[in-house]
Amino acid sequence: MFSTAYRILLPLALLIGLSGCELLGIEDPAKEAARVEAEGKAIGSACRHSGRALEDCFTMNPSASKSAVFAGWREMNDYMTENKIESIRPELPGAGMPLRKQAAKAAEAEPEEEASEPAASEPASRRRPRRTGGS
Repeated sequence: MFSTAYRILLPLALLIGLSGCELLGIEDPAKEAARVEAEGKAIGSACRHSGRALEDCFTMNPSASKSAVFAGWREMNDYMTENKIESIRPELPGAGMPLRKQAAKAAEAEPEEEASEPAASEPASRRRPRRTGGS
């Protein structure tokens, strides 16, 4: 009789204990994979809706799953084609350009004199120390 109680209570106690793993911050691998997939699809569909090329989307979101981004981009492309929806250009300044082009444009806009001297308004903690001659 005593061993029968253990046979019932022990698995029950283990199930109750393991059910609280999410409260401890331990993520379920299946839920994490589904979240990553959904996030990638959302990124891809947003890129397509804003008229960005798939390659630009990959460049702008290097940590996203490429297969999920492509699936979202393709689904949005099919949806937009079927419903004759035009892409919407981003209204933020510079948001329509890929990151590489933004960086190149910013580098061209800065004069060389200002690039060598730290800005006076920049906090001292963010300034780079000047190199002096010697070693």
